[in-house]
Amino acid sequence: MIRPGGPTDAPRAFAIWRAAVDATHGFLSTGDRAGIAGDVETMLPQAPLWIAEDAAGEPQAFMIFMDGVIEALFVDPAVHGSGFGSALVRHALTLDPAPRVDANEQADNALPFYEARGFVRTGRSERDSAGRPYPIIHLQYGRPS
Repeated sequence: MIRPGGPTDAPRAFAIWRAAVDATHGFLSTGDRAGIAGDVETMLPQAPLWIAEDAAGEPQAFMIFMDGVIEALFVDPAVHGSGFGSALVRHALTLDPAPRVDANEQADNALPFYEARGFVRTGRSERDSAGRPYPIIHLQYGRPS
């Protein structure tokens, strides 16, 4: 089930984020990881969250979606491959027919995930949005105009 999230979901969303980053973002330096974690923890209570819950009502994944952009999508690594991320992408498509997303080039799970769901590459940046040396691949659902 996909539902809107709120400030009370922030602690679980942050736990999902931390576990997912630990599992998939080994390329981050320790200092960058700590700095990003602080930013994420501060931002989540105000973020436009969408929560993917399991049958027991436990959040297993979250997405931040704003202005046609999947700003973040993280799945608890204990349930990777169970469909929670795909469900969030399908929900994003109900909100916008051609959403965009940026994916870390070094996160080897992100690009195959989005491309398998119909996203195409539209560009590349050498640095992330904060200027850190982590290349970003820009994608959009379908064929960009």
